[in-house]
Amino acid sequence: MAIKVMFVDDSSFMRTILKGIILRDSFELAGEAANGKEAIELYQKVQPDIVTMDIIMPEMNGIDAVKQIRAMDPNAKIIMVSAMGQQGMVIDAIQAGARDFIIKPFQPPRIHEALRRVIGN
Repeated sequence: MAIKVMFVDDSSFMRTILKGIILRDSFELAGEAANGKEAIELYQKVQPDIVTMDIIMPEMNGIDAVKQIRAMDPNAKIIMVSAMGQQGMVIDAIQAGARDFIIKPFQPPRIHEALRRVIGN
Protein backbone atom coordinates (compact mmCIF):
# COMPACT_ATOMS: atom_id res chain seq x y z
CA MET A 1 0.00 0.00 0.00
CA ALA A 2 1.31 3.44 -0.90
CA ILE A 3 2.31 5.87 1.85
CA LYS A 4 0.42 9.16 1.48
CA VAL A 5 2.57 12.28 1.87
CA MET A 6 1.24 15.83 2.29
CA PHE A 7 3.56 18.74 1.41
CA VAL A 8 3.30 22.10 3.19
CA ASP A 9 5.46 25.01 2.02
CA ASP A 10 4.64 28.54 0.89
CA SER A 11 7.00 28.00 -2.06
CA SER A 12 5.40 26.00 -4.86
CA PHE A 13 8.92 25.46 -6.23
CA MET A 14 9.98 23.77 -2.97
CA ARG A 15 6.86 21.58 -2.96
CA THR A 16 7.70 20.54 -6.53
CA ILE A 17 11.28 19.65 -5.57
CA LEU A 18 10.11 17.60 -2.58
CA LYS A 19 7.51 15.80 -4.70
CA GLY A 20 10.20 14.93 -7.23
CA ILE A 21 12.34 13.37 -4.49
CA ILE A 22 9.60 11.65 -2.50
CA LEU A 23 6.95 10.52 -4.97
CA ARG A 24 8.69 7.36 -6.03
CA ASP A 25 8.51 3.80 -4.81
CA SER A 26 5.79 3.43 -2.20
CA PHE A 27 4.87 7.13 -1.77
CA GLU A 28 1.92 9.01 -3.25
CA LEU A 29 0.68 12.59 -3.07
CA ALA A 30 -2.00 13.15 -0.42
CA GLY A 31 -2.15 16.91 -0.98
CA GLU A 32 -0.36 20.26 -0.85
CA ALA A 33 -0.80 23.36 1.28
CA ALA A 34 0.86 26.80 1.13
CA ASN A 35 0.53 27.73 4.82
CA GLY A 36 -0.19 26.28 8.25
CA LYS A 37 -3.88 27.14 8.19
CA GLU A 38 -4.40 25.32 4.89
CA ALA A 39 -2.32 22.42 6.25
CA ILE A 40 -4.65 21.87 9.21
CA GLU A 41 -7.76 21.91 7.01
CA LEU A 42 -6.18 19.60 4.42
CA TYR A 43 -4.82 17.22 7.06
CA GLN A 44 -8.36 16.61 8.33
CA LYS A 45 -9.59 15.87 4.81
CA VAL A 46 -6.83 13.65 3.45
CA GLN A 47 -5.43 11.99 6.63
CA PRO A 48 -1.88 11.62 5.24
CA ASP A 49 0.63 9.13 6.60
CA ILE A 50 3.43 11.74 6.63
CA VAL A 51 3.57 15.53 6.37
CA THR A 52 6.56 17.64 5.32
CA MET A 53 6.13 21.09 6.89
CA ASP A 54 7.97 24.36 6.31
CA ILE A 55 8.33 26.65 9.35
CA ILE A 56 8.20 30.21 8.03
CA MET A 57 4.92 30.70 6.13
CA PRO A 58 2.20 33.35 5.89
CA GLU A 59 -1.04 33.16 7.92
CA MET A 60 0.20 30.43 10.27
CA ASN A 61 3.74 29.15 10.75
CA GLY A 62 4.67 25.50 10.66
CA ILE A 63 5.32 25.10 14.38
CA ASP A 64 1.82 26.33 15.29
CA ALA A 65 0.36 24.08 12.58
CA VAL A 66 2.25 21.07 13.99
CA LYS A 67 0.84 21.78 17.45
CA GLN A 68 -2.72 21.93 16.11
CA ILE A 69 -2.36 18.84 13.92
CA ARG A 70 -0.84 16.87 16.80
CA ALA A 71 -3.70 18.01 19.07
CA MET A 72 -6.15 16.50 16.54
CA ASP A 73 -4.01 13.43 15.84
CA PRO A 74 -1.36 12.60 18.45
CA ASN A 75 0.09 10.00 16.06
CA ALA A 76 0.67 12.48 13.21
CA LYS A 77 4.05 11.99 11.55
CA ILE A 78 5.48 15.38 10.62
CA ILE A 79 8.92 16.23 9.25
CA MET A 80 9.92 19.89 9.46
CA VAL A 81 11.72 21.23 6.39
CA SER A 82 13.13 24.73 6.73
CA ALA A 83 15.96 27.03 5.80
CA MET A 84 15.89 28.21 9.38
CA GLY A 85 18.52 25.92 10.84
CA GLN A 86 18.95 27.66 14.17
CA GLN A 87 19.06 25.44 17.22
CA GLY A 88 16.03 27.17 18.74
CA MET A 89 13.86 26.38 15.74
CA VAL A 90 14.89 22.72 15.84
CA ILE A 91 14.02 22.49 19.53
CA ASP A 92 10.68 24.29 19.03
CA ALA A 93 9.78 21.96 16.16
CA ILE A 94 10.61 18.80 18.11
CA GLN A 95 8.78 20.05 21.22
CA ALA A 96 5.75 20.83 19.02
CA GLY A 97 5.72 17.19 17.93
CA ALA A 98 7.80 17.01 14.75
CA ARG A 99 9.48 13.64 14.30
CA ASP A 100 12.47 14.94 12.32
CA PHE A 101 13.96 18.18 11.00
CA ILE A 102 15.54 18.73 7.59
CA ILE A 103 17.45 21.91 6.77
CA LYS A 104 17.31 23.48 3.29
CA PRO A 105 19.12 23.14 1.02
CA PHE A 106 18.89 19.38 1.38
CA GLN A 107 20.12 16.34 -0.49
CA PRO A 108 17.68 13.59 -1.58
CA PRO A 109 19.36 10.94 0.65
CA ARG A 110 18.61 13.08 3.73
CA ILE A 111 14.93 13.25 2.74
CA HIS A 112 14.75 9.47 2.27
CA GLU A 113 16.55 8.90 5.59
CA ALA A 114 13.99 11.09 7.43
CA LEU A 115 11.06 9.32 5.75
CA ARG A 116 12.40 5.87 6.64
CA ARG A 117 12.98 6.93 10.24
CA VAL A 118 9.51 8.47 10.61
CA ILE A 119 7.71 5.55 8.92
CA GLY A 120 9.44 3.20 11.33
CA ASN A 121 8.02 5.13 14.32
